[in-house]
Amino acid sequence: MVLLLQPGLLSAEDFDAWLQAFKPYARELGISEQTLEQAFVDAKPIERVVELDQSQPEFIQTFTTYLQRRVTPKQISRGQQLQSEQGALLQAVQARYGIPAQVLLAFWSLETNYGQTRGNFLVPHALATLAYEGRRQAFFQSQLVDALRIIDQGHIAASDMLGSWAGALGHMQFMPSTFLAYAVDGDGDGKIDVWNSTADAMHSAGHYLQAMGWQGSKPMMVEVVLPENFAWQDTGLGNRRSVSAWMQAGVSLAMPDALPASFLAGNDQAAVVLPQGWQGPAFMVFDNFNIIMKWNRSTLYALSVAHLASRLAGGPALQGGQLAEQEAVSIEAIKRLQQQLTSLGFDTEGHDGLPGPKTQAAIRAYQLAHGLHADAYASPSLIQEVARAAALAQEQTELIPGFPGTMP
Repeated sequence: MVLLLQPGLLSAEDFDAWLQAFKPYARELGISEQTLEQAFVDAKPIERVVELDQSQPEFIQTFTTYLQRRVTPKQISRGQQLQSEQGALLQAVQARYGIPAQVLLAFWSLETNYGQTRGNFLVPHALATLAYEGRRQAFFQSQLVDALRIIDQGHIAASDMLGSWAGALGHMQFMPSTFLAYAVDGDGDGKIDVWNSTADAMHSAGHYLQAMGWQGSKPMMVEVVLPENFAWQDTGLGNRRSVSAWMQAGVSLAMPDALPASFLAGNDQAAVVLPQGWQGPAFMVFDNFNIIMKWNRSTLYALSVAHLASRLAGGPALQGGQLAEQEAVSIEAIKRLQQQLTSLGFDTEGHDGLPGPKTQAAIRAYQLAHGLHADAYASPSLIQEVARAAALAQEQTELIPGFPGTMP
């Protein structure tokens, strides 16, 4: 049974016992004794790693806040400067893998601020902490084994393997499994060094995106305007239609020349997403957007990559979303919402505090049942509305004659 631990409850003794049990497992998978010794010198559970795992900004920031902190004038200016400085390298990567320079730069910016913040956690220790902590034990244990394989293969010394709290590596923050599958030697020196070689990092990113199915210079997303009578329940990544079908449904471009007329009239598939509810900005997203989502499953991250790439290419700032609710929603508030929705008959299938697909489906069902804009967004106003409904339902239940706890 997996034991879920909170920061402050991590036990050095239990961690050491877990580690001693893990080592024979790693040996059976071919990890050398030398690597096991070097990777876990003075290893202790890292409380900060667990804290960061439980407070990821993709879950607790609004889209507006998330975007404003990542697509800034400084990031745009620096990216355009690097596009000039690294022009030959970026052109070589595009020629080989078909990934536009602005896309690579956007990933580089969001991942490590163009290489400035590559992480200072010892990766084997961080991954061991997460595997021991247990929330996603199988995943992090697998990543730990792959990190040890990277050391075993001689790409980097155990003491130099620094990365993020989650074990992501180098300029582009590859997880160890992604490194083993897609990292390449971009500068031809016979080594794969995604920490110190920009060429290795960029070529590796290009190789990965190409393998995931990137489609050349096709668009990732475009900001759109939705009509007042729009069927809000049709939004979401799971509802894809042809671009022409969306246009016929009244969707229009926020910037008229953002896409060529031939594309608008075509059969390329797209979805409409509302990252901050029906009052926030709206986007039509395409196949290449789905490739960004394979890199990182956060819609906010993917939209930020796409928007920054657009800005680096000279595109405009966002036009809409000024009326969106700006108050951040806490994980605890989402847990209460999940509990209340379930009590009202809209089952979220769990109360983890994360507004995932099942919670979004429950929100949308509630909104449709109550004549609300069915955008599936856990907004502050929606949370208040559901809380009122749950409280009223509880009061009515307590007034039922003969209900346990009521007066005769």
